[in-house]
Amino acid sequence: MASSDLDQLCCHINEKIGNIKKTLSLRNCGQEPTLKTVLNKIGDEIIVVNELLNKLELEIQYQEQTNNSLKELCESLEEDYKDVEHLKENIPPHLPQVTVTQNFVKVSDLDPEEPVKVEEPAPTKKPPKEQRTIKEMLFITSDEFNGIPAYMKSRLTYCQINDVIKEINKAVVSKYKILHQPKKSMNSVARNLYHRFMDEETKDTKGHYFVVEADIKEFTALKVDKRFHVILNILRHCRRLSEVRGGGLTRYVIT
Repeated sequence: MASSDLDQLCCHINEKIGNIKKTLSLRNCGQEPTLKTVLNKIGDEIIVVNELLNKLELEIQYQEQTNNSLKELCESLEEDYKDVEHLKENIPPHLPQVTVTQNFVKVSDLDPEEPVKVEEPAPTKKPPKEQRTIKEMLFITSDEFNGIPAYMKSRLTYCQINDVIKEINKAVVSKYKILHQPKKSMNSVARNLYHRFMDEETKDTKGHYFVVEADIKEFTALKVDKRFHVILNILRHCRRLSEVRGGGLTRYVIT
């Protein structure tokens, strides 16, 4: 046997002997009455510490579950925030913007001893000349859009149809502002348009507001293409306009 192996064996035996001596000394300590009381107290404290460790483990598990729930809630809130931002950035332009500001004064806020100031009415101004209202096409509602046959609307969206309505209304307003304008204030361009508008009138369009394709090209950036005529077909289906033909022209009458 090599000397190194013999040294390792001796160390191992000496370690075992040391452990036995420690065990015997502890056994002897347990037999002494004074040390027995101390050992019992240590045992009780170990049990208390063990219970505290169990409670701590349960609390850690609860905190981990709470942390996971908060993470899920945070992710849900982030998704909702993104949806709100998307809606904010993509508000349909045809929706009316209404701002209402009202100031109310409570009777209880008034000082009974303070004299009430009565504002004198402002002098009446001469009423402005009454302006003629120009009839515009109503926008398509979501229920009407859902009721349009699929073969008719194809891939067109709700906003795309209402965007075309907005442009048609722009052409109608531009046309009839010229027609309602005094002839003396017209320039040469407006006068030429005025005469064209009058030539396009028929007995069937009298008293109605209408435009033709030339008006769409004149006052809007819309392309009078196949897609445009598909949308016109949808507007006829939704009873937003009708057609009056004659003299080689198609007149789109606002209904």
